[in-house]
Amino acid sequence: MVGIETEIKFAVSNLALLEARLTALGFVVKTARSFESNVLFDTPERTLRARRELVRIREYAGRTVVTHKRVPPSGVGEDRHKHRVETETEVDDEAAIAGILRAVGMEPVFRYEKWRTEYRDGRGLCVVDETPIGVYAELEGEPEWIDLTADALQVPTEMRTTMSYGRLFDQWREATGATVQDLTFESVKAAALLRG
Repeated sequence: MVGIETEIKFAVSNLALLEARLTALGFVVKTARSFESNVLFDTPERTLRARRELVRIREYAGRTVVTHKRVPPSGVGEDRHKHRVETETEVDDEAAIAGILRAVGMEPVFRYEKWRTEYRDGRGLCVVDETPIGVYAELEGEPEWIDLTADALQVPTEMRTTMSYGRLFDQWREATGATVQDLTFESVKAAALLRG
């Protein structure tokens, strides 16, 4: 599947309130809360990162999906929403696809985990991600729908972001002084213990 993904993220300070607002707006659960594990692959020189691309293997809700994301061609510029050309496919064997990526010179460069719940309202998707560094939600759909839904959820404009989890993790590390390299529950817990 290939398409342009358009989304925003926002931090969630009150998960129960967000869930109540989603229900009031007619959202229904598409995928119940499930553990998600992601591994980004790149060359040793970080060629993909330099081009603002990524290759990811995601395991979630019993599925393994391989994704390539890149910045859209000119004409679809960045604005208050994040836009990426996304190509993805489901695979049967995570170890096999990881082996293929290694065989062509790529290596795992970043791991991140979360507990994800997916909601739909017929026009777009809201995912709620419980990450090791806090709870975030993403709205994915047409730009107008994203803006209207964010307004209806009472998300202030200044709380909306286009940052990736990698960038949010970098900010968290800068703020806390943590030196862990992966956004996993185990590594973030270990960093917290080291900070005392």
